[in-house]
Amino acid sequence: MGLSSVILLAGLACAAPPQRGDVIGEWRFDTEAAQQAWSKAAYASFQPGREGRLALCVNVPAGEATGGHMVALKVDLSKYAGCRVFGECLVKAEGVTPPAESWNGVKVMLHYRSPALGDRWINQGNVHGTFDWKALRFTDTLPADVGVADLNLGLQSSAGKVWFDQLRLTVLAPPRPPRPKPADNPPPAYKGHNLPRLRGVMSPNVFRDEDLRVLGEEWRANLIRWQLCRNWGRAGTDRDLVEYARWIDAKLDELDKVLAACLRYGLKVVIDVHSPPGGRTAEMDLAIGHEPLYQDAFVALWERIARRFKGHAALWGYDLVNEPQQNTPPLGVPDFLGIQVRAAKAIRAIDPVTPIIIEADQWDSAAAFANLDPVDVPNVVYQVHMYVPGEFTHQGVYNTKTGISYPGKINGVEWDKERLRKVLAPVREFQLAYNVHIYAGEFSAIRWAPGDSAYRYLRDCIDLFEEYGWDWSYHAYREWDGWSVEHGSDPKDNKPTKQPTDRKKLLLEWFGRNQRP
Repeated sequence: MGLSSVILLAGLACAAPPQRGDVIGEWRFDTEAAQQAWSKAAYASFQPGREGRLALCVNVPAGEATGGHMVALKVDLSKYAGCRVFGECLVKAEGVTPPAESWNGVKVMLHYRSPALGDRWINQGNVHGTFDWKALRFTDTLPADVGVADLNLGLQSSAGKVWFDQLRLTVLAPPRPPRPKPADNPPPAYKGHNLPRLRGVMSPNVFRDEDLRVLGEEWRANLIRWQLCRNWGRAGTDRDLVEYARWIDAKLDELDKVLAACLRYGLKVVIDVHSPPGGRTAEMDLAIGHEPLYQDAFVALWERIARRFKGHAALWGYDLVNEPQQNTPPLGVPDFLGIQVRAAKAIRAIDPVTPIIIEADQWDSAAAFANLDPVDVPNVVYQVHMYVPGEFTHQGVYNTKTGISYPGKINGVEWDKERLRKVLAPVREFQLAYNVHIYAGEFSAIRWAPGDSAYRYLRDCIDLFEEYGWDWSYHAYREWDGWSVEHGSDPKDNKPTKQPTDRKKLLLEWFGRNQRP
C-alpha cells in the first residue's frame, strides 16, 4: 500500500468531525511507494528536485501542447463534504508556453463530479513561463455530495517542462452550522427601494447620454449597474496608487454625468467598483484581501464615493467590489469579506441610508453562498452572479469549445431550469434563513450559443429570479458585442440586427413591467 493511501485511510478512520488545519493528505515523490500512488504517463518521470529529493517532472515537447498532459491521484473527500479546503504545491517551470485559455498552463488541480452541480475543476490559472520553485494554490468549498476526487499535476494546452513537489491538501474551514429555520411570517426584507422590482443591465464601459436615454425611455429598464472598470481579470494591474488615483478621478467625474442622465431617464444606479486598488494577485485573488496598503486605499475610496454621491436621487446602492476571489488565506488582515465589512462600516459613518451590496467568494458564485454568513452592517443587500454552466454561457469566449446547447447534456449532466434551481439553492436558502434581499447583478449567455439556447437560458434564469423576488441586471448593455442582445448569433457579424433578437424581446418584455423610480 502506498504512503498516500495509508495517510488517507488513517484520516478516514478518525471519527472526529473535520476541523480547521486538518491534513487531508500530503504527498511527496522521493520514495517508490509514494510514486506508485500516481497514474503513469510517458511524459511523466521522477527527477532530482528540491533539497536532494525527487520531484514529479512532466515534460511536453514543443508542438505537442494540445490537450492535457497530467498524472492523477484519487482522493476520497466524502468525509470533508461542506468543508472549505486549501491545496498548495511547490512548482518549478522551464519554458512553459502560454495557453490560449487563462485557466490552462501549469496545473495543480482538484477535479470532482457533484451529482447536483456537475464537474468542478479547481486550480490557479495564468501559470506559465520559466520560474524557480514557488507555491501554487487553490481553495474550494466542497459540496455536500462530494465523493472521490482527482488531484491532477501537469500541463494543459501548454508545452514545456514542469516539476512538482510537496503537495498538501488541508481543511481551511469546517462545514458551517445549519442555517436558521426561516421565520413563519417574516416582515418584508430590506431592499432599499419601494418598487416592485428593479430590472436592468450592466453598463457600457463609457458614458454616452444617448445609451442611457434609450435604456430608460425606450427599453423601460429602471436599473443600471455602472462599472468603474479597467484591466478586469488580469493579474498585477492597478498597483500604482498614484496612477490609480488619476484614473478613478476621471471615472468619478464621469459618474456625475451618469447619475444626472439616469435621473432624467428613470434609471436607478448601482455604483460598482469593478477594478479596486491593487487589482488581482497571480492567484487571481483581490489584493484588497491580502495587502494592508490596498485595503486602506479601498476603504478611503469608498469614503470618498459616499461623501460625493450620498443622497443622490438616482442612486440605489454601493456595490463594494466585483467578484471577490480568495484562493490564499490572508495573514493577519481581513479577508475578502472582512474588508467589505470594514469599508461598509466606514460608509455607514458617512451615509447611514444608501444600500450597501455585499458579494460572495468564488467570483460571487451561487455555490459560495453555502459558506457565507450575514454581515453585521445595517441596510445590506447581497449580490450573486450566474454563469453556470460556464461551458455553455462562455463557449467560444476563450477559444473554448462551441456548439453546446441549453437545455441539454453538458459534460454528462442534464441541464435545464430545475438544474439551474439547484445551482441557485444556496442563495435561496441564505435569503430565507436571514430574511435578506438578493440582487442578481450579472447573468448572461454568449450570443452565438446554438439555436435559441441563449434565449432559453436567459428566460429560465429570469423566471427563477422573479419567482424568488430578486432584482436583476443583465450582462451587458452596449459593452462587448458577445453579450449584446442587439446582435445576432453570427460571431463574425459585429453590427446590431435590424429586427430585435429573441433575447432582446425577452428583456424588453420584462422591462415593460417595470415601474419607474
